[in-house]
Amino acid sequence: MALGSAECVLSYSEESFEDHILAETEPRLQRSSRSLPGCLTRAPLLLLLLLISSGLSLLLIITLIQVSKIHQSLQRGMWDHQENDHPVAVSAERIQSDLEEIREQLTRMNATLAGLCRPCPWNWEFFQGSCYFFSQTQNIWKASISACQDMRAQLVIINSAEEQQFLKFWDTRNNRPAWIGLSDHHNEGSWLWVDNTPVNLSFWKEGEPNNHGEEDCVDFYSDGWNDNRCNRESFFICEKPSGPCPVT
Repeated sequence: MALGSAECVLSYSEESFEDHILAETEPRLQRSSRSLPGCLTRAPLLLLLLLISSGLSLLLIITLIQVSKIHQSLQRGMWDHQENDHPVAVSAERIQSDLEEIREQLTRMNATLAGLCRPCPWNWEFFQGSCYFFSQTQNIWKASISACQDMRAQLVIINSAEEQQFLKFWDTRNNRPAWIGLSDHHNEGSWLWVDNTPVNLSFWKEGEPNNHGEEDCVDFYSDGWNDNRCNRESFFICEKPSGPCPVT
């Protein structure tokens, strides 16, 4: 448990540092407060991970024992053949059974490792190889871009109907619009994503974009996109590639 406490203190320090960076680069972006005592509530999780690790080690030991038995069996067969000068039938059924058992154990280990893998940071959502962050605070469009960059991400770029549907589910669940990485502030009517790629697939609300009052930035609603004034404060969505998981 001493190791768990040390890791808890380290996690708290790292989170405090991240909060300090966000506070300097984005004054309006408020993050939920964390405290060192609250970190102690993760002790059951550390215990669970320790138990899982012990279980995996035990399973690996059992697998190695099974492999050793098969190896010894084959060696005994070869030795008997040399001593008696006639072939000794090694039970093919037994060897096949042992191999099947090992294969099942390895399959269970792979499934356990895959279940422990988390491709996205905490408070991010995973979808089709990307991680998405849905802000809890509001900001203007340009400050939202900076907030995403501070988290090594970008304001979301929507490339497919499936991605649109995924974000639509989030918007319906939270019932609030959010900035996406689309604007025409460089050239009126020429809509570009934050990576300067043009729009190939759009999901505008009916009657939009209408550029009513210099509306050059786009926010996301469950029923489609809407152009809005870039200096208007809104929630925002960040996106970045997910991390790798063990190959099973």
